[in-house]
Amino acid sequence: MTAKTLFTGKTHTTAGPKGASRSTDGQLDIQLPEPHPSAERLFAAAWSACFIGAIELAAARKKIALPAPPAIDATIDLLIENNAFFLRARLDVSVPGVDREVVGELVDAAHDICPYSKATRGNIDVELNVA
Repeated sequence: MTAKTLFTGKTHTTAGPKGASRSTDGQLDIQLPEPHPSAERLFAAAWSACFIGAIELAAARKKIALPAPPAIDATIDLLIENNAFFLRARLDVSVPGVDREVVGELVDAAHDICPYSKATRGNIDVELNVA
Protein backbone atom coordinates (compact mmCIF):
# COMPACT_ATOMS: atom_id res chain seq x y z
CA MET A 1 0.00 0.00 0.00
CA THR A 2 1.36 3.38 -0.99
CA ALA A 3 0.34 6.44 1.00
CA LYS A 4 -0.96 9.38 -0.99
CA THR A 5 0.37 12.80 0.03
CA LEU A 6 -2.59 15.12 0.58
CA PHE A 7 -0.64 18.25 1.53
CA THR A 8 2.90 19.27 2.38
CA GLY A 9 3.65 22.20 4.65
CA LYS A 10 7.08 23.70 4.13
CA THR A 11 8.63 26.60 6.00
CA HIS A 12 11.95 28.36 6.39
CA THR A 13 12.65 29.41 9.99
CA THR A 14 15.48 31.58 11.30
CA ALA A 15 16.57 32.29 14.87
CA GLY A 16 17.76 35.39 16.69
CA PRO A 17 16.19 38.74 17.52
CA LYS A 18 14.89 39.01 13.95
CA GLY A 19 13.86 35.36 13.78
CA ALA A 20 10.92 34.46 11.60
CA SER A 21 9.12 31.58 9.95
CA ARG A 22 7.71 31.79 6.44
CA SER A 23 5.88 29.19 4.42
CA THR A 24 6.84 28.66 0.80
CA ASP A 25 3.26 29.49 -0.28
CA GLY A 26 3.25 32.79 1.64
CA GLN A 27 0.25 31.86 3.81
CA LEU A 28 2.40 31.93 6.96
CA ASP A 29 4.75 34.80 7.70
CA ILE A 30 5.38 35.28 11.40
CA GLN A 31 8.07 36.96 13.46
CA LEU A 32 9.72 34.70 16.06
CA PRO A 33 12.11 36.87 18.06
CA GLU A 34 12.36 34.17 20.71
CA PRO A 35 12.02 30.43 20.18
CA HIS A 36 9.82 29.92 23.22
CA PRO A 37 6.93 30.57 23.69
CA SER A 38 6.55 30.91 19.92
CA ALA A 39 7.01 27.18 19.30
CA GLU A 40 4.30 26.28 21.80
CA ARG A 41 1.92 28.86 20.33
CA LEU A 42 2.47 27.56 16.81
CA PHE A 43 2.02 23.96 17.93
CA ALA A 44 -1.23 24.89 19.72
CA ALA A 45 -2.53 26.63 16.59
CA ALA A 46 -1.52 23.80 14.26
CA TRP A 47 -2.92 21.02 16.45
CA SER A 48 -6.21 22.82 17.10
CA ALA A 49 -6.66 23.60 13.38
CA CYS A 50 -6.10 19.94 12.52
CA PHE A 51 -8.39 18.81 15.35
CA ILE A 52 -11.20 21.04 14.06
CA GLY A 53 -10.91 19.34 10.68
CA ALA A 54 -11.02 15.96 12.42
CA ILE A 55 -14.18 16.97 14.33
CA GLU A 56 -15.83 18.03 11.07
CA LEU A 57 -14.84 14.73 9.45
CA ALA A 58 -16.10 12.73 12.45
CA ALA A 59 -19.42 14.62 12.30
CA ALA A 60 -19.75 13.95 8.57
CA ARG A 61 -19.03 10.24 9.08
CA LYS A 62 -21.71 10.09 11.79
CA LYS A 63 -24.09 12.18 9.64
CA ILE A 64 -24.26 14.92 12.29
CA ALA A 65 -24.89 18.40 10.93
CA LEU A 66 -22.90 21.06 12.75
CA PRO A 67 -25.02 24.23 13.11
CA ALA A 68 -21.91 26.32 13.80
CA PRO A 69 -18.18 25.81 13.31
CA PRO A 70 -16.23 24.13 16.14
CA ALA A 71 -13.79 26.18 18.21
CA ILE A 72 -10.82 25.09 20.30
CA ASP A 73 -8.85 26.81 23.02
CA ALA A 74 -5.53 24.96 22.96
CA THR A 75 -2.90 25.15 25.66
CA ILE A 76 0.59 23.73 25.19
CA ASP A 77 2.80 23.85 28.27
CA LEU A 78 6.59 23.52 28.08
CA LEU A 79 7.75 21.90 31.31
CA ILE A 80 11.09 20.90 32.80
CA GLU A 81 11.78 18.22 35.38
CA ASN A 82 15.16 16.72 36.26
CA ASN A 83 16.77 18.80 33.49
CA ALA A 84 14.47 17.23 30.87
CA PHE A 85 12.02 19.28 28.79
CA PHE A 86 8.60 17.94 27.90
CA LEU A 87 5.19 19.11 26.74
CA ARG A 88 1.66 18.90 28.11
CA ALA A 89 -1.47 19.74 26.14
CA ARG A 90 -5.07 20.70 26.83
CA LEU A 91 -7.72 21.13 24.14
CA ASP A 92 -10.98 22.77 25.25
CA VAL A 93 -13.48 22.07 22.48
CA SER A 94 -16.82 23.73 21.84
CA VAL A 95 -19.32 22.99 19.10
CA PRO A 96 -22.19 25.47 19.51
CA GLY A 97 -25.66 24.05 19.06
CA VAL A 98 -24.61 20.42 19.55
CA ASP A 99 -25.49 18.38 22.65
CA ARG A 100 -22.55 18.12 25.07
CA GLU A 101 -22.59 14.30 25.01
CA VAL A 102 -22.51 14.28 21.20
CA VAL A 103 -19.61 16.76 21.24
CA GLY A 104 -17.78 14.39 23.58
CA GLU A 105 -18.27 11.56 21.07
CA LEU A 106 -17.01 13.77 18.26
CA VAL A 107 -13.96 14.79 20.32
CA ASP A 108 -13.12 11.14 21.01
CA ALA A 109 -13.49 10.28 17.33
CA ALA A 110 -11.45 13.32 16.29
CA HIS A 111 -8.65 12.31 18.66
CA ASP A 112 -8.44 9.01 16.76
CA ILE A 113 -8.49 10.80 13.36
CA CYS A 114 -6.22 13.82 13.91
CA PRO A 115 -2.59 13.24 12.82
CA TYR A 116 -1.32 15.57 15.58
CA SER A 117 -3.18 13.49 18.18
CA LYS A 118 -1.68 10.35 16.69
CA ALA A 119 1.82 11.86 16.70
CA THR A 120 1.60 12.85 20.37
CA ARG A 121 -0.27 9.77 21.66
CA GLY A 122 1.76 8.17 24.43
CA ASN A 123 4.39 10.91 24.20
CA ILE A 124 2.79 13.75 26.14
CA ASP A 125 -0.07 14.19 28.59
CA VAL A 126 -3.18 15.31 26.69
CA GLU A 127 -6.37 16.56 28.30
CA LEU A 128 -9.48 16.84 26.11
CA ASN A 129 -12.40 18.87 27.45
CA VAL A 130 -15.85 19.72 26.12
CA ALA A 131 -16.27 23.41 26.83
